Amino acid sequence: MRLASFQSSFFSTFSFNRAVSCTSLLRTSIALLFAGAAINPAFANDQFASCTATLADKAKQEGVSQQIIDDVFPRLVHQDRVIELDRSQPEFVQTFPGYFSKRVTNWRTEKGKEMYAKHEALLHKLSDKYGVPPHYLLAFWGLETNFGSYKGKMPVLDSLATLACDKRRSKYFTQEFLVAVKLMEREKLQKEDMIGSWAGAMGHTQFMPSAYTHYAIDGDGDGQVNLWASEEDALSSAANFLANLGWERGFRWGREVQLPKDFNYQESGYKNRKTLSEWNAQGVKKADGSALGEGDTSAYVIVPAGHNGPAFIAYKNFRVIMRWNNSEFYAIAVGVLADRIAGASGIKATLPDLPAYNRKDIIALQSKLNDLGFDVGKPDGIIGPATREGIRNYQISNNMIADGFPGLEVMAALNVKLERDKATQS
Repeated sequence: MRLASFQSSFFSTFSFNRAVSCTSLLRTSIALLFAGAAINPAFANDQFASCTATLADKAKQEGVSQQIIDDVFPRLVHQDRVIELDRSQPEFVQTFPGYFSKRVTNWRTEKGKEMYAKHEALLHKLSDKYGVPPHYLLAFWGLETNFGSYKGKMPVLDSLATLACDKRRSKYFTQEFLVAVKLMEREKLQKEDMIGSWAGAMGHTQFMPSAYTHYAIDGDGDGQVNLWASEEDALSSAANFLANLGWERGFRWGREVQLPKDFNYQESGYKNRKTLSEWNAQGVKKADGSALGEGDTSAYVIVPAGHNGPAFIAYKNFRVIMRWNNSEFYAIAVGVLADRIAGASGIKATLPDLPAYNRKDIIALQSKLNDLGFDVGKPDGIIGPATREGIRNYQISNNMIADGFPGLEVMAALNVKLERDKATQS
């Protein structure tokens, strides 16, 4: 389960705070006090050692044994790369076609079927108990770690300690670090074996320590919960976690749909939920053109690539998927990959060839909208709900299809000079 989630938007990108690291803050302070003085590299290390000593005191107060404290804390190492990744900002804004095509692949589909054959009995046992069908568990597993082939390469305790000792999100990561140490003691894990993402997500299913502690269970009956070594533990834990997130037994995630030619795109999005019967009455059909059907199930329409791209209708379980990773892109990928593992053919609509916008392009777009009175907040290069609403209102006022999507026609109408075009002209 990743800590940094993609924004739930038509374009998706990581949103990171631009606060500087502890080392940079120290450097700034020293510069102010001793103008021109050189920085002692050992100073930052001393600060980390002081911080981890404080963490050791907290761990002891929370019941961690002295043996674990003596074994783990002196060996903690500050990970400079973790701070770099925490501060990084992607240059380009990822499109839905780019995201989807890299994640819902033939390899993952076939590997998912292979893993189904391997764990068929367990998967059906979990489905009976928790209500989560096998193909969904396999889709999560495939998207998180390629079915365990890549679980990350960063030392989890070092990474969490580094982030706990960094001021930006110290409170959150201090708690996750302390939970991880307790987890290590509870499950008799070795520090060297606790490898994961730079933000501390662990194992086949990439659980943060708090999720590991509360939802991970022993699936193979060996008396230990080990999300790195045991596929059975990982699958069982994923099923338990999804059930606790609110998975609704017997319901799909959603499905691809066909929208009528006169569809009002202002009615798309989570705020515009209607029953299946109501969508059916408006002419929304399944992707193959058959009737959507009747029912009082609440659902909403998503157009992740604008009106020229595929459309989906999302049910309650779609939002459950987003509680695992708060991204519409991710939730669609899980749903479609699950369908493909279960034997479906995937989406029928063609993915449009969308431009790879630079973050500067989106900032320019946001600035133009603000200047015209379509308030989208401070320009930050991220397409979130406010920016989509601003685009939609601009489209309405200019008799354009109001899908809230920053297509090339919107960019041209607003006279946004794209960075790629500037590069070709220089």
